[in-house]
Amino acid sequence: MSWILDVDDLPDLARGAALLGTGGGGDPTIGMLLVRAAIQQHGPVTILDPSEVDDDALVIPTAQMGAPTVVLERIPAGPEPLGALRRLEAHLGRTASATMPIECGGINSMIPLLVGATGGLPVVDADGMGRAFPELQMETFSVYGVPGSPLAISDENGHGVIIETGTDNKQMEWLARGVTIRLGGVAYIAEYAMSGRQVRETAVPRTLSLALAVGRAIRLARETHRDPIDALAEAFGATIYTHLRELFDGKVVDVERRTVDGFARGRATVQGADGSELELRFQNENLVARRDGRLVAVVPDLICVLDAETAEPITTERLRFGQRVRVIGISTPDLMRTPEALAVFGPSCFGLDEPFVPVEDLHEHVRPAVAVAAAAP
Repeated sequence: MSWILDVDDLPDLARGAALLGTGGGGDPTIGMLLVRAAIQQHGPVTILDPSEVDDDALVIPTAQMGAPTVVLERIPAGPEPLGALRRLEAHLGRTASATMPIECGGINSMIPLLVGATGGLPVVDADGMGRAFPELQMETFSVYGVPGSPLAISDENGHGVIIETGTDNKQMEWLARGVTIRLGGVAYIAEYAMSGRQVRETAVPRTLSLALAVGRAIRLARETHRDPIDALAEAFGATIYTHLRELFDGKVVDVERRTVDGFARGRATVQGADGSELELRFQNENLVARRDGRLVAVVPDLICVLDAETAEPITTERLRFGQRVRVIGISTPDLMRTPEALAVFGPSCFGLDEPFVPVEDLHEHVRPAVAVAAAAP
C-alpha cells in the first residue's frame, strides 16, 4: 500500500537509513535537511509499494556518488539529482513514472525523496542493495539482469555526461567513478532505468518502510528507557532481515581513514573493558569485523556501529577516538546471499580472504528476533 512521507517522518527515516548504511552511504542528516526544505516548498512525497507500480512504468533510480568524506565538504544545493534524472530522460526520450533509491542507507535513501519532492514524482519503496555498497555494479538490479547504463551524471554546475557500457555494469562504475573524481569527488547520477516488472523481480522490497521502522524503534526505545538492541531485534525480526547479533561493546581506540580513488577506506579498532579488541575494515561501508582475530561478521551482512548511550548510528567518516560504541551484525535478505549475488558483492569482491559465512553462524551472542508486526509508516 502506498503512503505519504511528510517532514515529521524524516528524523526517524534518516536514523534508520544511517543504520542500514552500515557506516556508509553518505551522511543522511544532510539529505534529511534537503528533503525537509523540498517538502516544505513542494509538498509531501508519495511512497509507492512495489506491487503498485505498473508493469510498463519507467522507474529511474537516482543517487549521489562519491566519497562520504568529500560530501561533508560539498553539500548539494538541492536541484542536482533531479538534473541527472532529466538528463537521462532526455537521452532515453521517455519520462520517468517514478524514481527509487539504489541503496537504502545514508544520504542515498534521501536523494530520491529530494527528486520526488522537487520533480513531483512518486518514490518506489525498494532499492538495489538492501543496505549500502561502495560500487555501482554491487546491486541486486545488476545481479538479476538489469543493465545500469545508460547512466547520466551531473554536478552542481550543470556539467554532465551520459555513460553507455551496454550490460557491463562494472565498466560503468569504473567510468562513472573517474568522472566523479574529476567533478570534485562527488556527483549525482540516474541509472538502472527499468520497468515496474523489473523492479518487482530484482529490487529489495520495502526498505524505505524498514528504515522508518528501524529509526522509530531506536527513538522509542530511548524514550521508554528500553535497551535499543532488543527493540532493533524485534523490528528486524518482522522483516526479511531475520537475525541480529550484538558483536561488541567498547571504546574506539584507533581510526585510520583516507580518501583513495573516490572511496573512504580504512579501519577502526574498538577495545572492550576486558581488553579484547574488535577490528573493523571499511570501504565507505563496514566490510568485515574481527574480534581478537576471529571473524564475527562479513559483507554482505550488515555491520553497524551505534553510540553506546543513544544508539544513534555512527558513519565511518564520523568515527572518532574515545567514542563509546556497540557494534551489531544483521543478516541480509536471502536474495543477497545467492551465489550470483556473492559473486558481485561478497567478500572476495573487496579483496577479503574470508569466505562469506552468515552472521547468525559466526557469533554466539544471540539477540532474539521476535516476530512482531512492523509499525505502519
